[in-house]
Amino acid sequence: MQSETERIRVLLAITRLELGGAQRVVLHTARKLDRTVFDVALAWGPGDLLDDEAAAISELERIPVPTLVRPVAPISDLRALSSLRAAMRSFRPDVVHTHSSKAGILGRFAARLVGVPAVHTVHGFGFTPLQAAPMRFLYRTAERTMARFTDHFVTVSETDRLRGIELGIFPPEKATVIMAGVDLERFRAAKDGDAVRERLGVPVGPPVVTQVGNFKPQKAPLDFVRVAAEVQKQHPDCWFVMVGDGPLRETAEGLAHELGVEDRMVFPGWWSDVPGLLAATTVSVLTSRHEGLPCSVVESLAAGVPVVAIGRLLADPGLRDQMAVAARDGLEDFDRDLMVRQQEDLYRWMCSHSRS
Repeated sequence: MQSETERIRVLLAITRLELGGAQRVVLHTARKLDRTVFDVALAWGPGDLLDDEAAAISELERIPVPTLVRPVAPISDLRALSSLRAAMRSFRPDVVHTHSSKAGILGRFAARLVGVPAVHTVHGFGFTPLQAAPMRFLYRTAERTMARFTDHFVTVSETDRLRGIELGIFPPEKATVIMAGVDLERFRAAKDGDAVRERLGVPVGPPVVTQVGNFKPQKAPLDFVRVAAEVQKQHPDCWFVMVGDGPLRETAEGLAHELGVEDRMVFPGWWSDVPGLLAATTVSVLTSRHEGLPCSVVESLAAGVPVVAIGRLLADPGLRDQMAVAARDGLEDFDRDLMVRQQEDLYRWMCSHSRS
């Protein structure tokens, strides 16, 4: 059994540190794990916007793995596997905790090769309706195969836990729900909406509909532009803000021009002050085709912004205010510090079982 004074070494692994909910979860975990108990390392494929945040975390062993990339790339994948295995032999973790599909597959395999317990967080499954059938089958088969190398699973929602059980990826006793946490207090204190509107070039007063997320097929950004064009017919004073970037941004901007809403639609790129942005927002929208747990929705609710995709809230200020007040309630399970404490408990439990 593990003694109360014995330290626990945790290696976190994620494919990339691009802007996204899973990446925020990993970085906050790396930052906030109790250093009186835990020694922490982070392995990831460098080259994205959140690399600087990883560099700023104190008491963290950083392990960049340049060959860790999202696409299936056999030569790079083998090199990444070798690098992860070498990193584990050097850091000697008691627990490996993987996030995202590629790091999840390679990280768990490397952990098995060096004999270290592995836990994997499912931020939505890697096989999705957007994939061609052969690729979807490949990812589903990979998940089932890697489940044999996984000592425990974490899902960020009860829906994904039940789906994983239904698909035969893991039995009920091997999965725990730990909600993807956000900084609730920061979003609850959101203010300076008028100043943000000025920075965006949006006038004070008219309703603003906002979507925050990357411009990838999963998020369906073109659907937001199409919806904006329809909503503007009924609410010509409404403005629309699409925060983020990605491969479909130029296409989305072109569609806004084609549909005649470019003069009411703002594409500011990535925006660091999301709480301020939400303070300037009337209604928050998410057009994603699939999600594990969308942090942008939780952030909007914490800021008191209703999340819908209908025009009724724009026409009914009373209903909008009622939903805004209700949006703030019942979010305690999404507190990001609670998320870290729950992960600490899981690491202790795994170590006590592996060492007994």
